[in-house]
Amino acid sequence: MTSDGNMMETFDITVAVATHRPYRMPEDPCYLPLHVGAALHPKVCNNMQPDDSGDNISDKNNAYSELTGLYWLWKNCRSEYKGLVHYRRHFRSTDCQHFQSKDRFECIATTEDYSRLIVDRNAQVIVPKARNYVIETIESHYCHTLPGEQLSATRDVLSEKYSKYLGAFDDEMSGTKAHMFNMLVAEREIFDSYCAWLFSVLGDIETRVDSYSYDAFNARWPGRISELLLDTWMATEGVKWTEMPTVSPEPVNWLAKGRSFLAAKFLGKKYERSF
Repeated sequence: MTSDGNMMETFDITVAVATHRPYRMPEDPCYLPLHVGAALHPKVCNNMQPDDSGDNISDKNNAYSELTGLYWLWKNCRSEYKGLVHYRRHFRSTDCQHFQSKDRFECIATTEDYSRLIVDRNAQVIVPKARNYVIETIESHYCHTLPGEQLSATRDVLSEKYSKYLGAFDDEMSGTKAHMFNMLVAEREIFDSYCAWLFSVLGDIETRVDSYSYDAFNARWPGRISELLLDTWMATEGVKWTEMPTVSPEPVNWLAKGRSFLAAKFLGKKYERSF
């Protein structure tokens, strides 16, 4: 921070925007458009940074989704702060109410928003506002909507190889709130430590889950399981986190999401697509 209290001059941050197709990107210089799955579809986003350069797992994008972008940031970006968002879901400036703006891109968080939040709240990690499932636990929601064996394999791996984290995982599973979407902004050391742990855990879980019969939607389970591991890691490691609201550049069909949520819980209908 500078002598006049301005952190902007020294705030070194890169926030990758994971995308698999051409799309409008935020204009703030902190954002890096990142083509995820570039090894599988190399000609889709020629004007973007591909995730198949340097040390990468780009060819696992069909299973790991945006996590191939997270891995690329871990291994190839040296900014003091690093983060990941999605082309259709961003952190929202705390000064903006998206429903008051005709252009939702005007509400996407800027470098100043990130620096101010980290300084004012003395935070190491910024995460999205927690999702609250209200009428069921995190565990029951996953098992109602997706194959439950994935969650069982995750707990088995934590119990056998990462027992330090098991208590926090069980607490999260029995609660109704979690920080979802694989979105975060963090100090480089924290970001890299989390990634080292996460990808080790996922690699072990992969040996326990038979994905051979899964369709394309269910094959992306590592990206969904990882959403449940961030809180587990932060709670165990005592990381100081703070929340930031999110904004979608496109309207969200909450009616369809709500119907699918209730159908999964009360009718046993598993999710078949993303919303």
